[in-house]
This record gives sequence, C-alpha cells and structure tokens, in this order.
Amino acid sequence: MPFYGWLVAVMIRRAVRRINGGDIGPMLSSFANGATLVFPGDHSFGGEYKGKAEIRRFLERFVEVGIQLEPHEFFVRGWPWNTTVLLRFTNEARDEIGNVVYANRGAIFARAAWGKIKYQEDYEDTQKVVEFDEYLASHEKTRA
Repeated sequence: MPFYGWLVAVMIRRAVRRINGGDIGPMLSSFANGATLVFPGDHSFGGEYKGKAEIRRFLERFVEVGIQLEPHEFFVRGWPWNTTVLLRFTNEARDEIGNVVYANRGAIFARAAWGKIKYQEDYEDTQKVVEFDEYLASHEKTRA
C-alpha cells in the first residue's frame, strides 16, 4: 500500500481504537461538516445520517450499546483530494458478564477529500442487526 494508503489506514485504526474505548471524537472529526453516512436496512441503525449532528447521534448510539469494531483489510485508492476507501471488518457486542450478544461482519465504502469523509455506506448482515435490536429491546436498551 503506498504511503498515503498506509496513512489513511493508520488514521482509521486510531479512530476505531478510540471509539471502541468510548471516545467518538476522532471518528466524528474524520467526517466533513456536510458528510452523509448511510446504513441500509430496516432496523434502528438504518437510515441516512446527514451532517455531523446526525452522525454524532449514530456514533453515540454505537458506543452506548457496546459495539466493538475490528478492522481487517483496507483498500485505499486515489489522491488526497479524491480518495476511495474500502474496509472489511467484524464487530460484536457483549453483555455485562461477557457473553457475545451480537456478532456481525461487513464492509464500509467511503469517499473522502483531504482526510475528511464526505460519504460513507456501511454494509452488514441486516438480519443480525434486527436480532440485536430485539435483544436490546428485551433488555431495556432501546433507542435514545
């Protein structure tokens, strides 16, 4: 991976470590002010989030329900002013005694310019997200 691609991967890994620790700051700051984040599917995470305020709410909920993201592979193409990023990942959430209550895998497609995400789509097995919604509802962790 050329230097720029390596640098993008380092920045993503850092933001993921921080969000896994409960700090959404670096992940949120990686989005441009007018960015759009799309999470397809008919579930509580599904929708189109426009602008940092909406993306903030999405990320806060991600942390609130305890999802931990593990990036595996990166593909970065383009120049700093026009970058395409693909990321393959797994994620999971555990209950208070450590049992896995949600596990999924997916891919993220993003377009960025000058280190800021302008557009992002997250793809996961949506049936597993629906089942996680059901788990959260049955354990009173409903959508804020």
